[in-house]
Amino acid sequence: MSEAPGGGPDSSAPPVVVIVDVANVMGSRPDGWWRDRAAAATRLLGRMPGLVGRTAGAPDGASGPTVTIGRVVAVLEGIAKAAAGPAGIEVVRAAADGDGAIVDEATRLVEAGERVLVVTADRGLRARLADDVAVVGPHWFNDLVGR
Repeated sequence: MSEAPGGGPDSSAPPVVVIVDVANVMGSRPDGWWRDRAAAATRLLGRMPGLVGRTAGAPDGASGPTVTIGRVVAVLEGIAKAAAGPAGIEVVRAAADGDGAIVDEATRLVEAGERVLVVTADRGLRARLADDVAVVGPHWFNDLVGR
């Protein structure tokens, strides 16, 4: 992520598209999500609209510039695909596995010239993402949505 001279945020850096591994983020907090995955996903999705247009601190507390969130893409899989997505959040309902859908979406966006930040702690998924895709763990995202 770009920095202006002097170490501050680079206002010329384009916003990022945040792709959320919803299953991984839900699983990062033992709040009973396993009892009703679709309802838990709906609750999590409901916290996301306020992120669009928001400037956030560097991912995972790293030193560096802030990021401006231009769009949020939430990837749902399994039973959670029944979740209702709020206005302003792009929902991808994985045809097969969520990880594959996240890789496909990140690749498509990077090829379209977007800056992409994937939210996941899944090491296998992280290894499948291209080098030009930034990755951050659920802790950063949970802090942003007050979870």
